[in-house]
Amino acid sequence: MSPRSRAVLLGAATLSAALAVTGAVGAQAAAANLSATFAQTSIWTGGYGAGYTITNRGDAPATGWTVEFDLPAGTAVTSSWSSVKTQSGQHYKFTNAGFNGTVKPGATANFGFNVAGSGLPAGCTVNGLPCAGGGPVTTTPTTTSTRPPTTTTTPPPAGDTVNVSTAAQLQAALADAAPGQAIKLAAGTYRGSFVTTKAGTAAKPITLSGPSDAILINDGPSGDAPDCPAPTAGWDSGYGLWLSGAPYWNLVGFTVQESKKGIVADDSPHTTIDGVNVNHVDEEAIHFRRSSADSVLKNSTITYTGLVQPGYGEGVYLGSANSNWACHGNSGGVDRGDRIQVLDNHIGPFIAAEPIDVKEGTFDGVIRGNTFDGRGISGENSADSWIDVKGIGYTIENNTGTFASPGVFANGYENHNTSTSPSFDNGCGNVWRGNKSDLGGVGAYAIKISSVSKCAANPNVVYASNTVANATAGLTNIPVTP
Repeated sequence: MSPRSRAVLLGAATLSAALAVTGAVGAQAAAANLSATFAQTSIWTGGYGAGYTITNRGDAPATGWTVEFDLPAGTAVTSSWSSVKTQSGQHYKFTNAGFNGTVKPGATANFGFNVAGSGLPAGCTVNGLPCAGGGPVTTTPTTTSTRPPTTTTTPPPAGDTVNVSTAAQLQAALADAAPGQAIKLAAGTYRGSFVTTKAGTAAKPITLSGPSDAILINDGPSGDAPDCPAPTAGWDSGYGLWLSGAPYWNLVGFTVQESKKGIVADDSPHTTIDGVNVNHVDEEAIHFRRSSADSVLKNSTITYTGLVQPGYGEGVYLGSANSNWACHGNSGGVDRGDRIQVLDNHIGPFIAAEPIDVKEGTFDGVIRGNTFDGRGISGENSADSWIDVKGIGYTIENNTGTFASPGVFANGYENHNTSTSPSFDNGCGNVWRGNKSDLGGVGAYAIKISSVSKCAANPNVVYASNTVANATAGLTNIPVTP
């Protein structure tokens, strides 16, 4: 080979290597950059509930995640959800479940666990890198420069954060809330009536946040109630926190207890409730009412509801019974609580009514990754299952449910068809997949479909990926779909 030919080949090889390196750099620039944030969601004597939120701060989807950490001696994870757990001594590893492995740029995924002991995780990594993240995300420049990339952070405008530490301050902050504002609760007990009618926006939601030991309590109700619930001078609803005509709120981290109802969202779509604890309430814990559509409840813990009215002690209530549409039917005479997502929550024990009640006239919700503890279901007002589904087009997947005494229990998931005016295919078009059910030797079916003929045009589907243990009858009363 001539020297010139050899030089041409070497030059080509060098160019190919350079292109390969350039391609690798480009691939790294369009990569996932994950962080994982720890938060306690509830604390009790001898343990706590907690979880991690995985955030993709990169330019490309993450196709899987693994979070690892160590717990000190004397502290152990006792149960977990929305993940696959492995353990070696005090070292814990959590990998994504089948449904939450893909995290798009800017999006999040979550998993949770319960812990015996008081020690907190240490040495956290996500996909082998520190959980705080792999550094700021930068865009690869189109031209070569020796100057290091820089990032800028725009501080929030003054006045966007309101710190409160007393009930009076919280009431004032709720009354004066403005789009984009963040109201931050200090630890402590807040007693009073807490209601807001102020709206955020999609670009500037309003946030109310606090630690789990920031506790809201409403000792009401008092005064003369209006015919239909609405904020009224001289009347205290008794609700722990009430959003009325207040869309685009984020409620994060705090606790509501010892109130008539826990959190009620009326005509307040795009409400996000994340990591709250609601317990020891007279009636239901969380109610999305009056067409509070496109809302999310996630990473939260609900226990001890229905202390005064067991038949109305739901954990999560989506929509309203058609008998109440005269009050709550603000969307064509119907309470259209559509597209609400209930994700990765721990509901029970001692939910006196259903852990989740999905009412007629609501459409296309998602109930995923939750853990249901059926102890204490009362059987009153037909409450005898983890979920009662009268809505249309719901996806119910990857939940884990158990039942043990005390309580009244008929089936894990029940489906009913309710006639309404205007007419809907209530109780039809729902899908169950990947749910794990342990009926404790008491319940008949994991998934009981009440009427097949009424849903002939829009059938309910039960996939073979659902499993059941300790059932007196079996998985379901309809043919299983492969």
